[in-house]
Amino acid sequence: MSSTSFFNDLLASIAEQGRQLLDLRRDRSPSGRALGDLCEALLSGRGEASGVALARDVLASYAALPPQGRAEFFDELAARFGPDRDKVEEAARAVLEDPSDEARLRRLHKVSEPRRQELIRRLNLAPGGTSALVGMRRELLAGLREHPGWADVDRDFEHLFSSWFNRGFLVMRRIDWSTPAVILERIIRYEAVHEIRDWDDLRRRIDVPDRRLYAFFHPALVDDPLIFVEVALMRAIPDAVPPILAEQREGIDAAEASTAVFYSISNCQEGLRGISFGNFLIKQVVEELRRDLPGLKTFVTLSPVPGLRAWLGTALAEEGHPALSVLSPELRELLENGGGGAPLPEEAREPLRALCAHYLVREKRGSRPLDPVARFHLGNGARLERVNWQADPSPNGLRQSFGLMVNYLYDLGDIEKNHEAFAAQGTVAAASAVTRLLKSVPELKTQAPDPVA
Repeated sequence: MSSTSFFNDLLASIAEQGRQLLDLRRDRSPSGRALGDLCEALLSGRGEASGVALARDVLASYAALPPQGRAEFFDELAARFGPDRDKVEEAARAVLEDPSDEARLRRLHKVSEPRRQELIRRLNLAPGGTSALVGMRRELLAGLREHPGWADVDRDFEHLFSSWFNRGFLVMRRIDWSTPAVILERIIRYEAVHEIRDWDDLRRRIDVPDRRLYAFFHPALVDDPLIFVEVALMRAIPDAVPPILAEQREGIDAAEASTAVFYSISNCQEGLRGISFGNFLIKQVVEELRRDLPGLKTFVTLSPVPGLRAWLGTALAEEGHPALSVLSPELRELLENGGGGAPLPEEAREPLRALCAHYLVREKRGSRPLDPVARFHLGNGARLERVNWQADPSPNGLRQSFGLMVNYLYDLGDIEKNHEAFAAQGTVAAASAVTRLLKSVPELKTQAPDPVA
């Protein structure tokens, strides 16, 4: 990490020298339009020192803009920094005239790239440029729904980030009590599944023999994790999260564990949405745990079902959704009224577990499950192993899924097979305990049965 700091200091020095060389005769009014003009200057420049200085100036000016000015800047990026259509048409006609001419093909490839991509590359040269650009995309994503015209800008960010944050650049580190406090503070802040209440709570998750936490880092974001996973070492597959997080629990020696439980996975950088890290992280953690603890035989998650309650609310609003025939009139009325803020009564156990299985296996957008956590783990080659009742009684757990959680099993012998079947046909690998639940839930007549492995 020290080499990264040295490189950033070097860039800062170059930028300062470049600033002394520059004659920045431009509109300095705080507007997106003025910042677009400065970006044009950055793209037209050739000097390394002046380019770094300009890139730093662009990022500093962006940071100083109010929200409306930043929106104007994204409009500028969308309108002014796409590919030159005239040059694209000219190059395309040249290729059609002689498709065998490699020079013409290279020319078409070059001019068809949006100018935004080269702009983003040059901005990345500024000291702290990568972090600033990740933050810029976070704000772009936040406004994308209201400004669909920014979609092309976002695609350019995602295209470049997928290369810059390639698995080959990532470093996995185990987080423990000796980790610098600045990183530990960010772990507390970024935890997205099971809130870390305070430093004592964090210590219980990382500083005892039967708990682990691993994170991916990128050299350009030295002390800022990209994603992390929390692991509980146990003797059996768990069916609820409170015993894992309990303040007063009886721990075990790591060597006694037969099961590694991934009970929380948190993406830390909203600006890197769509860039996949979790699949690599889980597989690398599995390899590290197997190497350190050869007694581990089972690798499983205890996962939330964040879309269940929203889906059920939509289904209840439909007329005659066949899956809801498993609900009694009384239970249906309770759910239509929101289910209350407390856990559901015991008579809801089997109907809700069956509907959860149905939601995860059959309810899809295209060939992929609606639920984002299911898409992630099934896409990694895991098997849907078990649906657990009242597994997360926290307010967040009740709000998302009435407290239900599921286990996804990473059977090392079947991961690749499951992944290929899911990728090719949308096949959901499900254990017999899950398929038995599905038998009680009718399918839509217009929907062909989805394959279940």
